[in-house]
Amino acid sequence: MSKHRTVLVTGATHLRHKPLARTPRRAVRCRSRTIISRSPCLVRTSRPRTEAAYYVRVVTPEHSPAPSAGNLTDRRTAPGARPGGVRRAGIDDAAETAWLAALTFPLACPPGTPPSDMATHIAHKLTPGHFREWATSAEHALLVHDDGTRLLGYALLVLGRPEGAAEAEAVLAATGREAPYVELSKIYVHPDVLGGGVAGALMRSAVDAAAQLGPGLPFWLGTNARNERAQAFYRKSGFEVVGRRTKRVGDLDHDDLVLLRTPA
Repeated sequence: MSKHRTVLVTGATHLRHKPLARTPRRAVRCRSRTIISRSPCLVRTSRPRTEAAYYVRVVTPEHSPAPSAGNLTDRRTAPGARPGGVRRAGIDDAAETAWLAALTFPLACPPGTPPSDMATHIAHKLTPGHFREWATSAEHALLVHDDGTRLLGYALLVLGRPEGAAEAEAVLAATGREAPYVELSKIYVHPDVLGGGVAGALMRSAVDAAAQLGPGLPFWLGTNARNERAQAFYRKSGFEVVGRRTKRVGDLDHDDLVLLRTPA
């Protein structure tokens, strides 16, 4: 049975007219928790030119059978086709991946995270433009899990030096080698298919992609210290805690764990 679910969509609005007054906040629920708190109409501010805007809309998801794990493929190998399983994303996947990122990011935030902080992070860090850049960058690997009709999950890997000193020191202490490293920056799954094998398939492909992106380099990630479900999944996938860091989301600092994958 289909149920309506409210999701967050982000975009950019060019302000050519007089700014609109802000509308009252109201709580919008996704499954059993509130994920965003804004009016369903477009929100504009008094900034002079382009302002990131966000709004919510109601969609009715179609439930499909849990997908099986697929091999890492490339859409270019089958022009015009939409293969199932995990594959490298292209620039034409940017908008849909950004939509999926906007839906899934709030679900991974710890309880009590202000909706305004989540919305700010999404509007500035998870735009279609970012995903287009990541899909074409030699220092990134953007993977998507596609069931043939829609994206069910995505993962992003980054080759380079960690942004923060704490994570860099933690990986250095655990491995004895200087950066660059490969970071599993993001891995998210659509809430409709949690527990259906999508995350496992993405992780297996991410491990393979990390070996291609930085052969022989340490493979690490950071996750919120209060996200116990994610920590259990990472440990099952071969990661171990090697340190801590502070991660800023919006105007709030979060306590993260730094995990490193031990080579098989």
